[in-house]
Amino acid sequence: MSGTEAAAARVHAYIGSFTSAGGQGITAASVDTATGALTATSATAAVADPSYLAVRPGGRVLYAVSETAEGAVAAFTAGDGTLTPLGSPAPVRGAGPTHLSLTADLERVLTANYGSGSVSVLPLRPDGSPGAAAEVLGHRGRGPDPDRQSGPHAHQVLPDPTGRWILGVDLGTDSVRVCALDPASGRLEVRGETALRPGTGPRHLAFHPAGGHVLVLCELEPVVAVCRWDARTGALQPVAELPVVPEGSRGDAYPSALVVAPDGRRAWAAVRGHDSIAVLDLAGGPERARRTASVPCGGHWPRDLAADPRGRRLYAANERSGDVTWFDLDPGTGLPHRAGSLAVPAATCVVFG
Repeated sequence: MSGTEAAAARVHAYIGSFTSAGGQGITAASVDTATGALTATSATAAVADPSYLAVRPGGRVLYAVSETAEGAVAAFTAGDGTLTPLGSPAPVRGAGPTHLSLTADLERVLTANYGSGSVSVLPLRPDGSPGAAAEVLGHRGRGPDPDRQSGPHAHQVLPDPTGRWILGVDLGTDSVRVCALDPASGRLEVRGETALRPGTGPRHLAFHPAGGHVLVLCELEPVVAVCRWDARTGALQPVAELPVVPEGSRGDAYPSALVVAPDGRRAWAAVRGHDSIAVLDLAGGPERARRTASVPCGGHWPRDLAADPRGRRLYAANERSGDVTWFDLDPGTGLPHRAGSLAVPAATCVVFG
C-alpha cells in the first residue's frame, strides 16, 4: 500500500448529536474508503449538545460547539479516531452557538451564536485548545417573521477562501455581514451588510470554487440566493434565486445545509420536512443555476449534509430518524444513490478528518 493509500485508509468521520435528545454526544467512526460505509468506533458525551463540529487540518484536533444557553467551544485530540478532551470547554459569551469554523491562520476559532445573535472569536493556544473569548460582535435587526425573526440569530460564521474576510449569516435579520479580522487583537470590524429578500431566513452559505460567487441557503423559504462575491473588496451582491424543492410542493420545507462540488458544476442542498436532497446544476455558471432533481434523504429531518474528502459521496445527518445515511454520487448526473446508513440518535453534523 502506498503512503497516499494508507492515509486514505485512515479517514475518520465525527458525528455530532444532541445529548438533550438522547444522542451520545460525538461519535467517532471509521470510513471504508472503497464503499463509504461508516463503522462507529467510540463516542463521548464530554460536552453537552455538540451540534456542530470542525476538524483542524491534519485531523489531530476536533472542535465542537456546545449548543446550550451558556454556549461553549470544546476541543478534543482526534488523531487516531478516538476522542480525548483537550483542556476545558471555553465559554463563547453567547447563547446557543450553532456553528464554528477556524480562521485561515489556525490561530482562532469563530462561533455563530444563534440564541444571542452574535459572533465570537476565541484564540487558540499552541496545543490547539481554545482560550477565553477575545471578541463578541453583536448583530442588530429583525425580520418580518414574528416567531423566528424577532431579533438577530447568527447561524453560521465562515472565513472566505482568501482568509481575508469573515462572513456571518444571520437568519433573524435576513442578511450576511462581511467583517475584517484584526490579526493582532482578534477584533471584528463590519465592512458591509448584504440584505437578502425579507423573510427568507438565510442559514448557511458556501463559496463557489471559481471564486466569484457565494451560494446562500435559506431556511424560512426553500431557496438558494446566488450572490456575486468580490474577494478584493469584500462586496457581496445578490443576483439570482432558485428553489430547492419542486414547484407546487406542500408541507414543511426547511433547508439546512449546502455542499458545492469541487469542480463547481453541481451543488446539493438538504431540506428538512421535505426530507430530500436537491440536486443543483451549476454547469452554466452559478447565476444560471437550476434544480434538476430531488431525492429522499434516507431518513427524517436532515440537519446536515457533508461530502467525503474525495467528493465522491454525500452523508446526510438525519436528526429525527437518528441516522447518518451515505450516498454514492453519479459522476454523470450528480444524482445521489443511497448506499447505507449508521444509527446515530439525534444526529446533527458530520465532518471528516
